[in-house]
Amino acid sequence: MHKQVATFHFTKRVISDLSWVTRKEWIIMRSATGDPSEPMPTKNSAKTRNSKATFAFCLVLGLLAGIGTFTFGYGKGASYLSNQPETCVNCHVMQSHFDSWQQSSHHHVAVCNDCHLPHDKIGKWVVKGDNGFFHSLAFTLGGYSDPIEIKPRNRRVTQSTCVDCHRDFVHALLPATSQGDMQNCVHCHADVGHAGHGKVDWMHPR
Repeated sequence: MHKQVATFHFTKRVISDLSWVTRKEWIIMRSATGDPSEPMPTKNSAKTRNSKATFAFCLVLGLLAGIGTFTFGYGKGASYLSNQPETCVNCHVMQSHFDSWQQSSHHHVAVCNDCHLPHDKIGKWVVKGDNGFFHSLAFTLGGYSDPIEIKPRNRRVTQSTCVDCHRDFVHALLPATSQGDMQNCVHCHADVGHAGHGKVDWMHPR
């Protein structure tokens, strides 16, 4: 008997989801349970459940879209898709870097992205996305240095862009060993990109 009741309720749920069942079929199934008060499912009841679920989904989706749009606009998200150096000073911890770049010898020939992002299209957006995520995480949770300091993985990027821009001159001077064994360009040219930026430990970046 318990098995019949369980089977009936399962069948009722399935048929209810399909939104239709003949009156004769429902009477037969209802009689098997001994519960004559059980109402017959209708198309309207199924539509009501579907409408509520759709409304809840659209409400959550709308809230997420609204929050995302507000955050993107408030954080000047579109500016990070550009190549403008002024974008970097959206964050106050970058102000000293921006000021020292304006005083450097590279001010008129290179902007931030020229030195701090790979020159191939795929690598550029991979590093930009990586930096964007971890910078946002650091600024949200705190625990970063002020002014912000370059990390080893980004130091490798700047070393690569130095060699790429000056390849006609430096390739003949590069050692036969891998770049990992060579001295960083900023070891001798520390003021090229950021003039007098003594707060950054160029020799031993963290």
